[in-house]
Amino acid sequence: MNLILMGLPGAGKGTQAERIIAKYNIPHISTGDMFRAAIKEGTELGLKAKSFMDQGALVPDEVTIGIVRERLSKEDCDKGFLLDGFPRTVAQASALEEIVKDLGKKIDYVINIDVDSDLLLKRLTGRRICKDCGSTYHLVFNPPAVEGVCDKCGGELYQRSDDNEETVANRLEVNIKQTQPLLNFYEELGYLRNINGVQEIGKVFEDIEALIGVLA
Repeated sequence: MNLILMGLPGAGKGTQAERIIAKYNIPHISTGDMFRAAIKEGTELGLKAKSFMDQGALVPDEVTIGIVRERLSKEDCDKGFLLDGFPRTVAQASALEEIVKDLGKKIDYVINIDVDSDLLLKRLTGRRICKDCGSTYHLVFNPPAVEGVCDKCGGELYQRSDDNEETVANRLEVNIKQTQPLLNFYEELGYLRNINGVQEIGKVFEDIEALIGVLA
């Protein structure tokens, strides 16, 4: 099974990715992991990517696409893969279509974990962290016994600056603008499958299993 996993921040993509790779034993391929591996192996494209990353610049599409091609050509992808964080643009998605075609593969499904942005705002702004031990809580989903106090060590709980409502709302808006053209692209190709991400974590995975189980 060759899958692409999509979802806005807070939709639970990371949790579902872990469950998919554990159950179906396929490699989880994220852009960051690919870059790190290519750099560690000292490949020509890896060194090119490093030169941009060292300058704090975005790695150009042709380098990223080349690294994706190298990664998907490896033996551990013969029985499938889960792509996460790539493609990010329609241009990258078009290039990926060429890559998988050249490798004699095809994308089976693009799984989009769908959660309303208002709920995501609530999920992402509700996080609180202990100043002393670093334990994480959530005002709605995992509240402390006493408001503002860590259950484990009694330390003060605080909200990270990037978890405030204005920052989170802006982050979500940027992500929606980036991902919508991709979702449209894959819907036109017939690959897109929306999974209701509002449900309990186990039920979300059950729905994913029902979708991809036929490929296993």
